[in-house]
Amino acid sequence: MANTSDTRSGRHAVVIGGSVAGLLAARALSASFERVTVLDRDELPAGPATRRGVPQGRHVHGLTARGAAGLEALFPGFLDELTAAGAPRADALADYHYYLDGRKLATASAGTPNYLATRPLIESLIRRRTASLSNVVITDSTEVAGLLAVDGRVNGVRVRPAPGKPAERNVDADLVVDAAGRGSRAVTWLSEMGYPAPEETVVRTNVVYVTRHFKQEPDQPGGRQAVVSGAYPANPRSGAAVRQEDGQIAVFLAGMLGDEPPTDDEGMLAFASTLAAPEIAELLRTAVPIDDAAKMRNPASSLKHFEKLDRHLEGYLVVGDAMGNFNPLYGQGITVAVLEAELLASLLRTGFDQLERRYFSEAAQLLAEPWALATGSDLRFPGVKGVRSPEGEAAGQYLDLLRVAAATDPAVGAAFLRVANMLDPITSLFEPALAARVQPAR
Repeated sequence: MANTSDTRSGRHAVVIGGSVAGLLAARALSASFERVTVLDRDELPAGPATRRGVPQGRHVHGLTARGAAGLEALFPGFLDELTAAGAPRADALADYHYYLDGRKLATASAGTPNYLATRPLIESLIRRRTASLSNVVITDSTEVAGLLAVDGRVNGVRVRPAPGKPAERNVDADLVVDAAGRGSRAVTWLSEMGYPAPEETVVRTNVVYVTRHFKQEPDQPGGRQAVVSGAYPANPRSGAAVRQEDGQIAVFLAGMLGDEPPTDDEGMLAFASTLAAPEIAELLRTAVPIDDAAKMRNPASSLKHFEKLDRHLEGYLVVGDAMGNFNPLYGQGITVAVLEAELLASLLRTGFDQLERRYFSEAAQLLAEPWALATGSDLRFPGVKGVRSPEGEAAGQYLDLLRVAAATDPAVGAAFLRVANMLDPITSLFEPALAARVQPAR
């Protein structure tokens, strides 16, 4: 039941952006609002397809074990639909060749079921399930031009039918959730209304990555569902070869700190040949390509601290990349969107009272773990710009030893991958029983 100290009714919520974070926010809102409207600038495809508003859609995406479990809870039967559409299910240790700091991890089961699907397939299934909710409407080809507010409270948005079109109309709303991604105008809109800009933590990695798809053969990649070769200070290059739906394998190559993977055949092969995983270069030598290579840049990870603001625009929340943009090498984005949707649904069940303060405060706590997981790895690289601490340096030295131990001790490798899959907290890697297994690597 809504808290009676707040006058918001729960009649209509608007979500800006129809990508994964926006769709999941709409699912969360649907239980507490009579109507939910999702507005997106793109003309949304009927099925799986790349689109302009999601330029990262052609690249490899990770649906971690925690993300998969969360999607199943939000949309019961979702994982069956994903596998029925051809997405392989794989344990991140038993079914992979996983190279960590140049060493292949000992093979065992980590209890980390991953679903190896393309971003367009994942998004299309989420969009279909969200659109099937009786009180949710998804409207495409519609740009949100600004917020409407009275006396410090949002009461709607201004929209136009398509980018650049002059005609505008107002859409009333009791709550607006900004899921517009990296293109969000949240900070600009708040500033125009006299609200302070949130502080922002930035870790500059200058990641450039390339993806190309190939026809799948039975023994590729390396006879596994996926091969992953992670970057580390001695080699800031990474790569992966991942089975996906429709009989294809995606090859992903990435460089940090200005090391840019090529997109031509010879250049990609030469780049892949420098990775610890020989399976990736072997696939490039022998596999038949089915598209051209696509390239994308991610200059930095960033986290906006809305929780530190002393006042909030009531009725306005921010989710997804609009609040925290994570290094794509760690595949956390969809899982973070799931966690934010779970949080939003939970908070709304207790009512609207001080929703903004509660949401941003708890979202900051929620994001602290994936942020530490990603930036802790990034800050191992001397050339990465970011704030370092003595405590972080000490933890990093221990984790370096843990990575060495994982090459020969499957229990250590499984523990590492359970954290990477966001099933267990980072603190689990420092528990005495596991630390004792790391000791021989000293």
